[in-house]
Amino acid sequence: MKRSEDRIITTHAGSLPRPEKLEQLLVQRDHQQEIDEAEFRDEVASALDWVIEQQVASGVDVGNDGEESKVGFQTYVPQRMSGFGGVSARNTPTDILRFPKYGEMFNARTWSDDKERPKVWNAPQAQTAVVYEEDLSDVHFETDLFAEALGRHSGAGFTETFMNSATPGIVSTTMLRAEDNPDYATDAEYLMALAGELKKEYEHIVGAGHLLQLDSPDLAMERQFMFQDRPLNEFLERIELHIEALNVALADIPPEKVRLHVCYGNWDGPHLDDVDLDPLLPIVYEANVGALSIACQNPRHQHEWKVLKENPPPDSMVLIPGVIDVTTNYLEHPEVVADRICLFAEVMGDPSRVIAGTDCGFGTFAGYTFVAEDVVWAKLQMLSEGAALASERLF
Repeated sequence: MKRSEDRIITTHAGSLPRPEKLEQLLVQRDHQQEIDEAEFRDEVASALDWVIEQQVASGVDVGNDGEESKVGFQTYVPQRMSGFGGVSARNTPTDILRFPKYGEMFNARTWSDDKERPKVWNAPQAQTAVVYEEDLSDVHFETDLFAEALGRHSGAGFTETFMNSATPGIVSTTMLRAEDNPDYATDAEYLMALAGELKKEYEHIVGAGHLLQLDSPDLAMERQFMFQDRPLNEFLERIELHIEALNVALADIPPEKVRLHVCYGNWDGPHLDDVDLDPLLPIVYEANVGALSIACQNPRHQHEWKVLKENPPPDSMVLIPGVIDVTTNYLEHPEVVADRICLFAEVMGDPSRVIAGTDCGFGTFAGYTFVAEDVVWAKLQMLSEGAALASERLF
């Protein structure tokens, strides 16, 4: 993993806008409807060309495939593993329970029209043993098309490339274990089985020459979902188990090939019940990864640079702080971005251990966005310009 040796390099959290036709195909696929596979491949390939061009034009250094071929950052997993079916009864987040008027606004903006939507709140359950497709065909599809697109753009000029995968923890808390699952008597058994299967995906991505980014909002967000009415210590014990499972899946991958993303859920709600960062850090630092991506610029957590300064990441870890918010169409001024980057350089005591990033993705699910497409690219441009200003101050 390259560091900011002579300038601050930039990246983002992964998901980027998808063309409308591709969104439709992804949702149909999610609902197990028959689609034209050749058309789907062409739409993904076209979208990859587009997001690569946009990232390069915006000045992104460490770029990716935008997760164009996935319906959602974690809900793609049932398309790759057997054993899923039915519907998971996930808790309603406390943002909507405590602020029903916000809930009405949220639903009106995101899910209330007549279009079919991805299975987010109604994802399937793990009803039997979860087993990855034998030939990893969907993973090969994803990495092969990205490689072809990079070839068409002569490598695109990225400093490095990354690809995203879901962690065992976020899969287990989205696609819940059915209580009558005959293969897993406990959530811990299910979690460890997921680790063993996802390991195959992780190793393939790294073997294809990319950094692996592991998306794990469960490490913070599930305080609002699964553990909203339970003691904090129970939540912390559960995420300790999630880190243990993650390390099992990463056993044969060098830490410097892996980034871990932690956030509080990608929506513009009150976030009043978000867990504080302080108790999470000792647990998250146990992950065998080379970089930690943390949401830092949403209004509820901007102050927690102080927590990171008091308890900074281990010397082996790079910090990818979010310095761009992904739920508002306000454009951050480059000077503001530069100030934020310089603050985290001070937190780390070494600017080479800071890579400027975003709080989360811009398209976590097909059709689920808060930032207009043209504003997304402008935000990434502001990220690049702010990093250049910060570099002048720091190097």
